[in-house]
Amino acid sequence: MKKWLPIIIFAIILIIFAGYATSFFYTSSSNQKDQGNERKILNPIKLTFWRNFGNQAENKSYKELVSAFEKSHPNIMIEMQSIPYSDYEIRLRTQIADEKPPDIMAIDSPNLALYANTGSLLSIDYYMRKEGRIEDIPKSTLNGLTFNGEIYLAPIVESGIALFYNKHLFEEAAIPFPSDDPNKPLTWDQVLNIAKKINKPEKGVYGIDPAQGFNDGESPAYFKMPLLWQFGAEAISADGTTASGYLDSKESVEALQFYQDLYHKYGVAAVELPPDSFVSGKLAMTVLGSWTLADLEKNYPKFKLGEDFGVAPLPKEKYQVVPNGGWSLGISSKTKYPKDAWEFIKYVTSYEGIKKYVKETGDIPARYSVAKDFPDLNQYPKDIFLQQAQKYSMNRPVTPAYPVVSDAIKTLFEEVGIGGKDVRTSAEEAVEKINTGLKQILKP
Repeated sequence: MKKWLPIIIFAIILIIFAGYATSFFYTSSSNQKDQGNERKILNPIKLTFWRNFGNQAENKSYKELVSAFEKSHPNIMIEMQSIPYSDYEIRLRTQIADEKPPDIMAIDSPNLALYANTGSLLSIDYYMRKEGRIEDIPKSTLNGLTFNGEIYLAPIVESGIALFYNKHLFEEAAIPFPSDDPNKPLTWDQVLNIAKKINKPEKGVYGIDPAQGFNDGESPAYFKMPLLWQFGAEAISADGTTASGYLDSKESVEALQFYQDLYHKYGVAAVELPPDSFVSGKLAMTVLGSWTLADLEKNYPKFKLGEDFGVAPLPKEKYQVVPNGGWSLGISSKTKYPKDAWEFIKYVTSYEGIKKYVKETGDIPARYSVAKDFPDLNQYPKDIFLQQAQKYSMNRPVTPAYPVVSDAIKTLFEEVGIGGKDVRTSAEEAVEKINTGLKQILKP
């Protein structure tokens, strides 16, 4: 035993030394990795992100999404800047012209082609088809985010409009409430007949505000273009080259004449309505957006859904169709970090990101999978907006000349609605205006 003792002791020493050496090298390696992570955190990639300043819920949602993304991507920092809606487009275009665009930008989807056509937006078609799960997004939504066959924007939520009606005015006139089935809207002729029965202009009570009065910005095109679609008309050709034969078509003139008659022949619509006319019982029916539910609940808590007002699908004519589109995310073609910018967009527009956003805002999600996870979206009245968006929605024309189209539509409806101008003459003038804009942009 004494003979083997030195050998045993030597073996034990070797084992201890080997363990110490392994521990030393492991610790050293771990320290190097930790130092590497620290370097990444101390010197992250900085991505600028511009978006329009929204309501309180929207702003809160974006802050939470940015925070969650940065936590899971410590090597990327998002510098978000929120800009008032009225200034957003001008400031964004100025930055692009100065070649100092943000890496990531929110774009109102109708303006997509304007930016894509000038090369200001990076095509994210490859990313979307590979990692964006586009099968989970309604085709009508994707159509509005696509230019020349390529996807440029990723959606978060959708928008929608419906018919809101004052239940007390319906009851006083002994008129049954409209169906709340998203697949069974009233026709515009039925709406007109109801409006005639309730209309009492001598008492300041009107039957219908068919398309949000006469506002500025994008609102007129968003609310009024569906009336053209419902009668079977289009603003411009499918290839985006002309308005001739479309905005001045027989179907378009028919839609415009119906709209004008509501104001000038039947008098069931008024150019000027008293403030809060719907809430105060001076307006029987009005077309409002999905976001109005939250606005009414917040600003008019005594005017309650189910007791004082109801919601029905947007009226139809030959076709049942509603508008879609909203603010979506794109990447600047000038960014130095396209893959990192995509990582942010992929997260925000993913199932997880959209679910967080919708939980806070109550908006209509752009993904089928998210919509299924919110019971209230599948119940009255939000199911009306959801099903319309998924089954009956259309996007406004995707053309670089869209701002011209939008302005022409606004002027057209003002002329026939406010001024009572000849419908066909107004349509022909709108066509000429749009064609001029198209020629200037599409010329070789």
